Amino acid sequence: MRVFLLALAMQFAGAAWAQAEAQQQQQRQAEQPGNNAPVWRDVKAGEKNFTTIKGRETDVLVQPPARFPGQNVTATAGEAWRKFRNGPVTFYGGWLVVLVALAVLAFYFWKGPVKLQDRPSGRLVRRFSTLEQVVHWSAAISFCVLGISGLIMLFGKYLLLPVIGYTLFAWLTALGKNLHNFIAPLFIVSVIAMIFMWLRDNLPKSYDWMWFGKAWAFFARGEHIASGRFNAGEKAWFWGGVIVLSVIVSWSGIILLFPNFDQTRAVMQDAWIWHASAALLYIAISFGHIYMGTIGVEGAYGNMRTGYTDETWAKEHHGLWYNEVKSGSRAPAGGAVPAGAPHMKEKT
Repeated sequence: MRVFLLALAMQFAGAAWAQAEAQQQQQRQAEQPGNNAPVWRDVKAGEKNFTTIKGRETDVLVQPPARFPGQNVTATAGEAWRKFRNGPVTFYGGWLVVLVALAVLAFYFWKGPVKLQDRPSGRLVRRFSTLEQVVHWSAAISFCVLGISGLIMLFGKYLLLPVIGYTLFAWLTALGKNLHNFIAPLFIVSVIAMIFMWLRDNLPKSYDWMWFGKAWAFFARGEHIASGRFNAGEKAWFWGGVIVLSVIVSWSGIILLFPNFDQTRAVMQDAWIWHASAALLYIAISFGHIYMGTIGVEGAYGNMRTGYTDETWAKEHHGLWYNEVKSGSRAPAGGAVPAGAPHMKEKT
């Protein structure tokens, strides 16, 4: 009897609640037409709903509430991600890129390039093989395309859209998106080849600590420091940029590039945060590498452009590697020794 009375009471309570809810809904429609708050509360709660399309999260219309770092207000995960993207990532990442670029330019106009202490000898040493040149330029050019297209997609609406207008900006961002998607595999393959090709030459050596200790003298006074085939600064770029940051941007980029592998929205959002943050740091650090390899060090650009370097440049910048090549204990890049002097050839 008690069970029957309890069930009857629950039934009446449920009916009363439903009737009260219906009355509130009718009153809301009369006072606030179009306000369907209860339905949207259910939608934003992340509860599963009915859908004819089967798959992960296809039955969740709006992500449940979430909060990204630095946010005090809890919002839906999509809205929280959008605020984090347009807030900290864009603000701090953008200023990082700008400040590093300005610092590099300021240093160049202040000190100028690091010059050779002795005159070029005219005798050339093979520094990079043809294969090394192809792999490096493939990675470098694809990196620049990815970096520029990524910056346009992230900052274009703030910097370019007010200047060039909607039509041209839409065309430019569509081009950037397609270049970004189709050039990315070339960059990944080139980086993998670069890692296997130069891993041995970038292993840390005891004399690398001397380079770090005297790096300030190299930049401030142009004092040259003996090093192997790659100096400690280049090795730091190899391990931190070519390996660590490349792995992060490549792995997160693959997740974003192939959403058909049934990733959840949360996984895609997290991947974008990792991808954009690592890419902005990568671009900022690359300014230093590009500067040193072009206008920052006299004669450095020709090494990768032609594959050869002058004997004087080799002795002053990579003396330990030069001594190995000169003594014959190590063959120059490319394997075969050029005709002429041992391991050398005259500049023509």
